[in-house]
Parts: sequence; structure tokens; C-alpha cells
Amino acid sequence: MKRYSTIPYRKVEDITVTSTAVYPEVAPSEEDYYIISSMGDRFDILAKQFYNNQDYWWVIASVNPNVRRDTMYITPGLQLRIPPLRKAIQLYESANINR
Repeated sequence: MKRYSTIPYRKVEDITVTSTAVYPEVAPSEEDYYIISSMGDRFDILAKQFYNNQDYWWVIASVNPNVRRDTMYITPGLQLRIPPLRKAIQLYESANINR
């Protein structure tokens, strides 16, 4: 899944631009994994480990408000929630399609 495939495009002064993506809240569930970050952890590495695809790094980043947003590296010692991928993608697509 390409993250921006469900994001609508619009014209701004004869230039086609992508609208801003909406990242919906993914409610905690019994299917979530919880981990404590360690030195060297990055969103893309965790996505590869848990989802078998590093392209879904943004799922982990978006559901953890306690992390820095300006780097792929994660501060060691933080508790991170890893939601089920199918649930997060379904919510993301429904929030962004046809808006």
C-alpha cells in the first residue's frame, strides 16, 4: 500500500498537490504489542520487525504521541505501542478516501 494512494489531489494555481494526510486515532486493543525502546531503535526497523515492511514506519510513529517527530530514531526507554497493521491501515484509508 502506498501511503498517499488514498489522499485526494487538488489544484493550486495550476499545480497539482497532494492534500494533507489524516492520521486517525487507533484505539488500544488486546492485539497490540508493547515494547520498551532500546538504543538504536528506529521506526523503520521496528516496522520491518513487526510488519515485515519498513514502509509502515508511520503507523508506529502516529500511534505513539510520546516520541519525537523530527527523527526516525527513538529515544531509548520509551514504552511503544505497536498496533495490528490491518486495523491501522483500514482506519487510515477510511479517514482519507473521498475527503
